[in-house]
Amino acid sequence: MFGALRAVILCAILATPLSAVAGDPDFLTIAVGAYDLVQDHDQAAEIRAEYRSEKKIWIVKPFIGLMGTTDSAVYGYGGFLTDLFFGKRWVLTPSLAIGYYDKGDGLDLGYEVEFRSSIELSYRFDDRSRFGLSFYHLSNASIGDINPGTEVLSVVYSIPLGSDN
Repeated sequence: MFGALRAVILCAILATPLSAVAGDPDFLTIAVGAYDLVQDHDQAAEIRAEYRSEKKIWIVKPFIGLMGTTDSAVYGYGGFLTDLFFGKRWVLTPSLAIGYYDKGDGLDLGYEVEFRSSIELSYRFDDRSRFGLSFYHLSNASIGDINPGTEVLSVVYSIPLGSDN
């Protein structure tokens, strides 16, 4: 019984940010990376831009984005993210999104509606900009006839927006 209680307490501690940083602004996030990294069916380069709102809805913030590949695939999406701060400098950002995917000349993901789950680890500079790595999985969650999914590893840079930066 005490082992289970300790496990629950440990999970709660790990799921809680070690310190909160108040007042982060909206961000414009730019990323470049390797598309279809793991399965290697149709590797391509990825470029991505996101607008991340400062507005919180409970513990999450909305964001929208557009991704394109060198194989002409395009993915427009929107979703929610949360920033977990570890000290003043390190930020872990999990996110979930849904959007429309057009394969272009690239990888057929089996359906136009695709879901994205992502994890990002960034270093936060004094001016609030961030530089880090992002890893995400893109999949239709088996609502299409096929569901190969794909993974993307990217380098990300987040630029704070607003007049007080």
